[in-house]
Amino acid sequence: MNIIVSGSLAYDRIMSFPGHFSDHILPDKIHVLNVCFQVNGMKEKYGGTAGNIAYSLGLLGEKPVISATIGQDYPRYFAWLEKNGISTDGIKIIDDEFTAGAYITTDLADNQITGFNPGAMQFAAGMAFDNLDAAKSIVIVSPGNMEDMVNYPAVCRQRGIDYIFDPGQSLPVWDPMALLKAIEGSKILIVNDYELELIMNKTGKKKKELVEMTGALITTLGEVGSQISTTESEISIAPAKARKVVDPTGAGDSYRGGLISGLVRGRDIAQSAKMGSVCASFAVECYGTQEYSFTPEEFSERLNN
Repeated sequence: MNIIVSGSLAYDRIMSFPGHFSDHILPDKIHVLNVCFQVNGMKEKYGGTAGNIAYSLGLLGEKPVISATIGQDYPRYFAWLEKNGISTDGIKIIDDEFTAGAYITTDLADNQITGFNPGAMQFAAGMAFDNLDAAKSIVIVSPGNMEDMVNYPAVCRQRGIDYIFDPGQSLPVWDPMALLKAIEGSKILIVNDYELELIMNKTGKKKKELVEMTGALITTLGEVGSQISTTESEISIAPAKARKVVDPTGAGDSYRGGLISGLVRGRDIAQSAKMGSVCASFAVECYGTQEYSFTPEEFSERLNN
């Protein structure tokens, strides 16, 4: 089965400030803000929606192809993907840009200041779907370059390729009509509960109307689990129990990887969503979005509990 993962590739640069931001920001001088926070070093993690989803698929033994752009600083990320058995053939290198990067500084009260450079993500990957067998392919369109996010659903519909639409953090910049076009005809629309509200507010559509536009609506609900909505039923999927929750960042992407793995193995949507929950439960046990791992035996044990 061909699994195409469209989205972003990014380096997450994570820093800790050993104090409180509020102690260094004077409210009456906010209009002339000029502050410097000296941090306790920096950790670099591999991230981006496409990278995160592909990583989880790789752990499950799948062979996804990433459709994304990456910058001139690509060698480290390529080496990481290749180490984990993930192809880099579908990734376009933008030689005069850096890879998208998030610079995240957290203080002692868990307040965060983040700077994000889209870098290479500003350019479309523009993957050609000509050689894909529609009956043996599935595409997930996750947050990344907007041109790809708009074009890929249309190409998939035209060619009869099943696709999962995952707009996520890109939602604020979508035109309402373009957003509805991307949703209509999708195999699955997957969002969290906040994003579902945002879609309904932006488009004026009710949940029932959105469900009628897609094969299934999956709403992830964090520690509560997830909900599958179709025109026939509502199915609640319980969360898989993690040993401990260290960092929830990236759990949604790992859920998507588990979900897709289940679908390509011929499991129904509820069974596939359960695989997503299990994959997410491993992700939250580690700091960073591509730091967790599991054996097939460990995954099966948690899936069957």
